[in-house]
Amino acid sequence: MAFELPELPYAYDALGPYMSKETLEFHHDKHHNAYVTKGNELAEKAGMSGLSVEEVVKKSYGTDQALFNNAAQHYNHIHFWKWMKPGGGGKSLPGKLQTAFDSDLGGYDKFKADFEAAGAGQFGSGWAWVAVKNGKLEIMKTPNGENPLVHDATPILGVDVWEHSYYIDYRNARPKYLSAFVDNLVNWDYVLECYETATA
Repeated sequence: MAFELPELPYAYDALGPYMSKETLEFHHDKHHNAYVTKGNELAEKAGMSGLSVEEVVKKSYGTDQALFNNAAQHYNHIHFWKWMKPGGGGKSLPGKLQTAFDSDLGGYDKFKADFEAAGAGQFGSGWAWVAVKNGKLEIMKTPNGENPLVHDATPILGVDVWEHSYYIDYRNARPKYLSAFVDNLVNWDYVLECYETATA
């Protein structure tokens, strides 16, 4: 199954002022597109081009670093675009999600503090996540393109803390970007969809 660059689910300027048109153009059209192109080339070489992106990520982890980097980043970004929406974020979570956040993460305020701290504390490039592991939610952080799939977990929310995700808009103020992401961009409906799939 060849990797394909998905269309953004909103206009390039729809996430402003929290994420600019320029950031999305570079991030989606250049960075994500490069992971797709290189990922396809390397998956073919490795004889994995018939597999789903999730299978390529799991199979290449620890065995083919270059393929893993590109496949994992493709997987991460497919979801990252959907984890955001215009007018998103804030405390108003769908009921089922709110219940899970309360029982597993100590409620919304604790989630926000811990998730932002995970993103801010990830040294260099990487991601912060809310993932389902053993049926429960937990907050994780990973370096580079690594994701919860390779740690027996399924991500339901992730934020990209590579500099290309925020530098145009926030310069080196990563905590400001993370706060804007949680407060104004998160698509809680898609997080719920991921949660329901992960716990089905």
